Amino acid sequence: MSVETGYEEIGILKEIAELLNEGTDTNAVLSGVLKRLLQVTGLQTGWIFLIDENGAHQLAADEALPPALANDEKQRMCQGKCWCVNKYNNRQLNKATNIMECKRIEEAIEEKAGETCGLTHHATVPLGAGQERFGILNVGSPNKMHFQKNELALLEAVAYQIGTSLKRIKLTQREQETALIAERNRLARDLHDSVNQLLFSLSLTARAGVEMTQNNEVKQTFSYMQDLAQEALGEMRALIWQLRPRGLENGLVSALRSYADMLGLSIETMVNGAFIIPGKVEEILWRIGQEALANCKKHSQTTEAVLIFHTSKDGVMMTIKDAGCGFHYDENLDIPSLGLKNMKSRTESLNGSFRLTSKPGSGTEIQMYIPF
Repeated sequence: MSVETGYEEIGILKEIAELLNEGTDTNAVLSGVLKRLLQVTGLQTGWIFLIDENGAHQLAADEALPPALANDEKQRMCQGKCWCVNKYNNRQLNKATNIMECKRIEEAIEEKAGETCGLTHHATVPLGAGQERFGILNVGSPNKMHFQKNELALLEAVAYQIGTSLKRIKLTQREQETALIAERNRLARDLHDSVNQLLFSLSLTARAGVEMTQNNEVKQTFSYMQDLAQEALGEMRALIWQLRPRGLENGLVSALRSYADMLGLSIETMVNGAFIIPGKVEEILWRIGQEALANCKKHSQTTEAVLIFHTSKDGVMMTIKDAGCGFHYDENLDIPSLGLKNMKSRTESLNGSFRLTSKPGSGTEIQMYIPF
C-alpha cells in the first residue's frame, strides 16, 4: 500500500468517525455513514442488518438497492434467511468475508422479481465492539467479484467504528433512561411534598367550615369544596404512583396489585412463567396496566378485575379484564378512546400486538403480547 493510499484511507476513517460521533439516532447515523462509505470507496450498493440476541435481523440502513431487492417496500430484505445472516448467527463470521454470493439476489432472479443491475455478490463484515455483536455490513457493486486485501481491511476498520458507535448510542440511551427515572422520582417527591399537602389542607379546612357554620347554603358550599379536594387528592396520588411506582422493585404484578388496591379495586391475579422481563417491556406494561385499571375504576361500574400474566423465553402476555358494563366496540373501526389508543401505541412501539374485546353487559378485556 502506497503512502498516498494510506493517507487516503486515514482520511476516510476520520471522516466516518466524525459522522458516527454526531448523532444518537441509530438508523440516521447508520444511513449517513453507509452513504458516505460508498461514496469514498466507489462502491455502489450497501445495506446494514442489525441482529438481536435471538438471531432476528432488521434492515437498519440501505443505499442504492437494485429493484429486485427494493420492490414491495424492501420486503425481500426484511424477511427470510440468507447465508450472511446464518453465518453471523452461527458465529462463523468473525472478519470481513470476500466474497459471498447473495441468496436474496439469487432468489429474486429465480422468481423474476426485478432488475438486479449486475449485483450478484457482496462483501460481508460483522459489526461489533469488544465482546458485543450488533449485526453485519454488506457492500457490493455491479459485476464486482473480488475485494482486495486493503479494501477488506478498510471495511473492517469502518465496521469496528460503527460497532463502537452503536455501543456508545446504547450506553447513552441507557443513561438517558436512568436520568428520566431520577427526574420522575424528583417530580413525584415534589408533588407529594407540595401540591398533595395543599390539597390535604384544603380538604381539612373545608371540613372545618362545614362544622363551624349553621347556614345550609354555606355548608353545601364547603361540602362541595371538600368533595372536590378529595377527588383532586385521589387524582394526585394516582399521578404520583404513575411517576414513581412504589413496589415495582418487587415485580410488575405486585405493583399492579398495589395500584389496584390504591384505586379501591379488588384484583384476582394469575401468573404463569418465571422469566425475567426486560426493563423497557416492564415499563410499558406498567403504564398500560395503570391505564387499564383506572378505566376499570372509572367506567366499568364494578370494583373487581382480573390480571393474567404469562411470561416465556420469547415474550410476555398480559391480560386485564372485568365483568362490568362493557361497551359497543367493533374491531374493524378505530379504538374509541385516547387512553385505549395509548395502550395500543405503547404495545406496538415494542413490536407487540394489542387486542381489545368488549360488549355491553359482558365486560371488557384487553390483551397485549410483547416479544423480546
